[in-house]
Amino acid sequence: MNFNNIALEKSILEQYKVLLEDWIPADASIAIAIKDTFIYFHSGHHDFSIKVGAIVPEDSIAYKVIQSISKVEAVLDSTLFETPYYAIGYPISFNGQQGALVVVLPPLFKIEDIQQYQFLTGKQGEDWIPVPIEQISHIESLQKSTWFYKDGEQFKTAVTLKELQTRLPNKFIRIHRSYIINIYFIKKITRDITSNFILQLKDGTELPVSQSYITHLRSVLEF
Repeated sequence: MNFNNIALEKSILEQYKVLLEDWIPADASIAIAIKDTFIYFHSGHHDFSIKVGAIVPEDSIAYKVIQSISKVEAVLDSTLFETPYYAIGYPISFNGQQGALVVVLPPLFKIEDIQQYQFLTGKQGEDWIPVPIEQISHIESLQKSTWFYKDGEQFKTAVTLKELQTRLPNKFIRIHRSYIINIYFIKKITRDITSNFILQLKDGTELPVSQSYITHLRSVLEF
């Protein structure tokens, strides 16, 4: 790709950013890709960046937009970023070439018009049991399945962590790629011998807190 032509159009790229600032959160990020290459990136507060000139990964929103030439939105666990992100991608044409403009919203962004879960239905053996959401202590992704826990009992659900994090009440926080916890079931937060945070629940369960999520956890719990 000829980046000399792109450089000449830098003012146009900045115009996209200015227009979007009217409706996206201040800590959102904006990426623009043309064909198979990222040509622009403006970062919010996220702990990630996209290098201009980088190839568009096949598991990214930008790739899906360019391939389908249509709007795409999803919560993704991607190798591109350490934390799951909610992104909306729009097809654009730039100098006659197909591209994508992607708005990456803050981690753990919740979609206001989607109804939150009031309960989850879990499977135990051959039975399906609805469990009120406030009784669930934590949710785990294990061996390509999702499990939630109530009073030490384990239930299997077909809903993924990616879907859950956009439809759970604010009392639920993701602390790891594999765990979402209910803050009302936290007993204490400690450090292990390597200074990593460990979260202990009231039933004695201990869960690791990923570095990718510790900032958000500190913000919510104010410690």
